[in-house]
Amino acid sequence: MKGFPDLPPIWLVLFLVLNWAMASAVPGFYVGPFTTGLSWGFIGLGLAVIGWSAFWFWKRKTTIEPHHMPEKLINEGPFRLSRNPIYLAMVIILMGAIFGRGQPINLILLPVFVVVLSMRFVIPEEVSLKKAFGATAEEYFAKTRRWI
Repeated sequence: MKGFPDLPPIWLVLFLVLNWAMASAVPGFYVGPFTTGLSWGFIGLGLAVIGWSAFWFWKRKTTIEPHHMPEKLINEGPFRLSRNPIYLAMVIILMGAIFGRGQPINLILLPVFVVVLSMRFVIPEEVSLKKAFGATAEEYFAKTRRWI
């Protein structure tokens, strides 16, 4: 995919479009007020976690962009709970969008999205962190889960 902007939000948008297309092709379940509220709740939670995580990148004055060499290891805020809170938040947003469309078969998109994020971003970022921070990164990895 030469020339494709390889950024996690682009992948999220692609999966959101795929969710919409799949749900539009096959009739789903009635989405009532509870499901709609649940959907928006997950989307709001995901956006809040992204904002909280982005704040820590800003506070520590390091890059948020994947595929760049990290300047600092962030292990505060949401990074105490997950090594990848932004990617986890994107999965939560996709889950909310799937609930909002009322098509349970689209739940298959969640593990596929996790694999895409892991292969394209999480694993390469962990390699970069190990190169940049050595034993400190290894210690962080040992005490903090990759996802949740």
